[in-house]
Amino acid sequence: MTYQSALITGASSGIGAAFARALPRATALLLTGRDRDRLNALAQELGLNGRQVRTVVADLTDPEGRYAVIGAAETARVDLVINNAGIGQLGRVVDNSELREMEMVQVNMAAPVEITRGLLPMMLRHAHDNGARAGIINIASTAAFAPMPLFATYAASKTFLLNYTEALAEELSQEPIDVLALCPGATETRFFERAGVENPPSGKLGGATMHSAERVAQEGLRALGQERVHVVGPTNYLASIAMRLLPRRFVTAAAETTLQKWK
Repeated sequence: MTYQSALITGASSGIGAAFARALPRATALLLTGRDRDRLNALAQELGLNGRQVRTVVADLTDPEGRYAVIGAAETARVDLVINNAGIGQLGRVVDNSELREMEMVQVNMAAPVEITRGLLPMMLRHAHDNGARAGIINIASTAAFAPMPLFATYAASKTFLLNYTEALAEELSQEPIDVLALCPGATETRFFERAGVENPPSGKLGGATMHSAERVAQEGLRALGQERVHVVGPTNYLASIAMRLLPRRFVTAAAETTLQKWK
């Protein structure tokens, strides 16, 4: 279906930018991120054909940044929210800076919860009034399915987001809104560079293909309204099942062995 207006966080590059490009031209866009230059360049690219594109430069580690995004989204009357912004940091918790650990908590958990709760009443009211459906896509990760030493806080934050989204979908199952947890695996974005990964996977990751951001976005839009959880790629899907069925100690040790190779 075509939404009237979409909010995309973390839209300056990667999966967020891919969602912006994948949505139909009839959907007005509200793009947020910290990189003003990249946001403006994307807005200019997408607005060439008269499409309505607005940007809000906001730091989601800061409550004021989150409030600014919610206010702009209310003004834009968004009926699709894509909580895509996320950050990670490779390393032992004790070795990572306290600031970076807290940034992961704020961006990966606090931001989607605050934005979702802040916008839900308006989205539901407009959907009821217009006889339409609204949508929420929360970008989790295949990391959500297992504890991951050396990525402990990042993986745990994605587990939170996955469980939160599934519970929210059930709470809203009788409402005119679709809720999806999208779980990509390794994706061709700037994530690894920003997370301090010195030897990022390329091409293949444990036999699984690195997916493009475009594929992730397209699968997410197709899955919204059809599934509550969508894992991108059949190999990642099988791995997510294995991580839930195998002994926890074994999965945790295997994850640490894999991540040690990224250092």
